[in-house]
Amino acid sequence: MATGGVTACVTKVELSISCRDLIDKDVTSKSDPLCVIYLKDGTTKAWQEVARTERIQNSLNPDFSTKIEMSYFFEEVQQIRFSIYDIDNSTDSLLDDDFLGEAECSLGQIVSSKKYVASLLDRSKKHLSKSKITVLADEITDNRVATLQFKATKLDNKDFMGKSDPFLELWRENNGGWTLCHRTEVIKNNLNPTWKPFSVAVQTLCGGDLSRKIKIICHDWDSDGSHDLIGECFTTLSELQDNSNKEFFCINPKKKAKKSKYKNSGSIFIMSCKLERRFSFLDFIFGGLQLNFTVGIDFTGSNGDPTSRDSLHFMDPVRPNEYLQALSAVGAVVQDYDTDKLYPALGFGAKIPPSHVVSHEFPLNFRPDNPYCQGIDGIISAYQHALPIIKLWGPTNVSPIINHVARFAYNAQTNENSPTNYYILLILTDGAITDMDETRQAIVNASHLPMSIIIVGIGSADFSAMEMLDGDNGVLRSSSGQPVLRDIVQFVPYRDYKKVGHEASAAALAKAVLAEVPGQVTQYFRGRNLQPTQRK
Repeated sequence: MATGGVTACVTKVELSISCRDLIDKDVTSKSDPLCVIYLKDGTTKAWQEVARTERIQNSLNPDFSTKIEMSYFFEEVQQIRFSIYDIDNSTDSLLDDDFLGEAECSLGQIVSSKKYVASLLDRSKKHLSKSKITVLADEITDNRVATLQFKATKLDNKDFMGKSDPFLELWRENNGGWTLCHRTEVIKNNLNPTWKPFSVAVQTLCGGDLSRKIKIICHDWDSDGSHDLIGECFTTLSELQDNSNKEFFCINPKKKAKKSKYKNSGSIFIMSCKLERRFSFLDFIFGGLQLNFTVGIDFTGSNGDPTSRDSLHFMDPVRPNEYLQALSAVGAVVQDYDTDKLYPALGFGAKIPPSHVVSHEFPLNFRPDNPYCQGIDGIISAYQHALPIIKLWGPTNVSPIINHVARFAYNAQTNENSPTNYYILLILTDGAITDMDETRQAIVNASHLPMSIIIVGIGSADFSAMEMLDGDNGVLRSSSGQPVLRDIVQFVPYRDYKKVGHEASAAALAKAVLAEVPGQVTQYFRGRNLQPTQRK
């Protein structure tokens, strides 16, 4: 009989999703489906969105190329829901999109069957439609990434009024069938296209088996979704890796069967194929990476008089205010990755002593030479001592605090040749940002640095203008049009996490705002070609 602790059985799995015979909600065309994936929280029983596929235009039989990576725990029942929507606009909200059906099961069902097929249910959960969803599960055992680039020459022309609009799809052989791995961009009106380089996980492309067969299909894109087949060819990742500029003849099976003199429908060339290890967030942490946490707190007048119970800064002796709840929830997670537990804590939007001039970048402990607080409790203590001696004012300018942290991140980027420091700025604010143009520029600049920004909206204000800072609805740009290099901002309203118990809401908030940080960390260091320091 074992006497030690039980070790959790956890592995990473990759889900591939496709649908057949979806409902057509569009009058003049076909539905434009997208799949939203939810997991049921084991504590609150609430469904939480964890991922989305890409939207496919004009298709009732979509094969989604976006792969969903999930942690699979053998000892847990992980309920998962797949909801299909017809997307007809560019907004992130699903409230104005047509619902096409959904399916629920456990992740264990998918893993055990490897090929899970279910009929989609309507909203009432009473009526099965003829629509089907198929989910394939593969264990992730290979952490390498293949970066590929293709070109083609002399492709068949499928358009009467112009030239073909070609794109490629890469499919891997899978138990006698084929699974879509990647879809390139469409190049309009070109019979000799060169596609942009793209990266795809080796696990996705061949399951780690470099000799597994890969099918490359070349289509002519049509706006109604009825893409014409130009041709296809077969290869392996091993062959692609060893034969730069190798030519593959693009064969159209129907043409070949009909025409005895048929040769090919053009040629596809592999221009480059490079395999690299994809380092995980934990690889960097194990290599000594420190996450440096800074908090910025809004002390503008719109928060209300701190001595009033209606104020967002009111210090209730029984229940912490929302500022302290959010700070504790996020800080409890981040503090485990910072060895010295010393955190700069800054305020903005208040008149401060001794001059009582408005400041948008002041240390909560009023020690500019040493703004660090010892642990999350130290930040809370500094906050409590600051409230009685400052005067809440305005406006809500957050760019100074972003630029403050960015200076430290810039120094780390300039002086460090290995992944040693990464900076996380938590901004707690009760309203719309006043210096939006300056803030957008500050974020664009910070996107080049080892830095992430988390913004939590406190209170019941209208935060719609804040959503633009979060790159989920498109690429954030400065007022001059300069785009961010990478998405580094996560915004959530705290009120979305008040519907459940205090502890559960704190855990849910921390999960929501920190979920993107590991990906942002690895993306930054990968873009700088920096590898984790190897442990001795």
